[in-house]
Amino acid sequence: MFIHQRWLESRLEISDDIFEEGDDYVTLLPEFFDNLWQPDPYFLNSKIAEIATLTHKFTSVTLYKNKTVRYAARMHAIIACQMEFQLYPMDIQVCPIYIESFSSNNQKVKLRWSDSGVTLNPELKLLQYNLGQPLELEESDGYMPEKVGNFSRLTVYFRFERQIGHHLIQTFAPSSLVVMLSWFSFWLGLDAIPGRVTLLVTCMLTLVTMFTGLRADIPPVAYVKALDLWMAGCMVSVFAALAEFVVVKVLDVQYQYQVNKVPKTLPMRLSNMEKGQCATVASWEGGAVRSRKATQTPTTPGQTSLQGNGGPPKPARRQSLLSVAWTDDTTGVEKIMWREIDKVSRAVFPILFFVFVLLYWPILLMKSS
Repeated sequence: MFIHQRWLESRLEISDDIFEEGDDYVTLLPEFFDNLWQPDPYFLNSKIAEIATLTHKFTSVTLYKNKTVRYAARMHAIIACQMEFQLYPMDIQVCPIYIESFSSNNQKVKLRWSDSGVTLNPELKLLQYNLGQPLELEESDGYMPEKVGNFSRLTVYFRFERQIGHHLIQTFAPSSLVVMLSWFSFWLGLDAIPGRVTLLVTCMLTLVTMFTGLRADIPPVAYVKALDLWMAGCMVSVFAALAEFVVVKVLDVQYQYQVNKVPKTLPMRLSNMEKGQCATVASWEGGAVRSRKATQTPTTPGQTSLQGNGGPPKPARRQSLLSVAWTDDTTGVEKIMWREIDKVSRAVFPILFFVFVLLYWPILLMKSS
């Protein structure tokens, strides 16, 4: 930055001989400036502030005939700024620079902004931020307990608006595509278990790796950021798709078990009946065949007894597979639950994610504005 200070030194006695003809000012050598009274402003919230040097210090002192002293210097400073990241990466940071006299209180030195105030180079471009214009300038008096007194203070507020284009390309668009990629698993049947598991696990690991790298770009904070909510939404969506696969796989195993279950006692009982060893009664209970000797006792619910010597068993009812499959009353087609869950998931998962996106962006934009 270039610092320009101007003050009136009424105690000076200036001879006209030092001015060249037609000029009302003269540029002094640095050693003359050391003999003048100088204000001592400093940056209150600076970490480093120093005059730039190459072969010499970049400073100049100009003395006018009306006893005005003008001091200019090229400085380098690192300023501390308290930043808030709740809306990151749509955050807007307001960073002030406080300029204050170090040793002279407001009774001795009163700081004022010039008419031009603070100007920015129009060619100045920042990689992550847009600088809001115009800058806000402030003049105040503040009590400094460290120096026990009231001191004049100048403040300039810089408004940094973070550019979202980088994060749209590097964060939001790739993570959205990964979430959409996880939906393809609903079209893969359970006969492609390795491919389905590999797809979902790869999507989850991709999101974890992506967001781990992003979190390294900003300081760790104790509160939740807007980017954290987006990360959580994407990871929950992929995790839910993985959990859906586990559920449909368990339902498929249960369905296959109930459909393919074969009674083990049936061949032995039939062979005994063929040999005429004894009259048996076959009943169907819970999908298993049981046998007992024929009696004249009335049947119990869920059983059909055989009267006489043989005859095919007549099951009263068969156990329903309502838990994992059922028959459509309209078409008569068997419906399998895990397949129906996959069909419903093809619509439910995209709808829920789009609802999350429609809630996330308007709220974020309203808060950032």
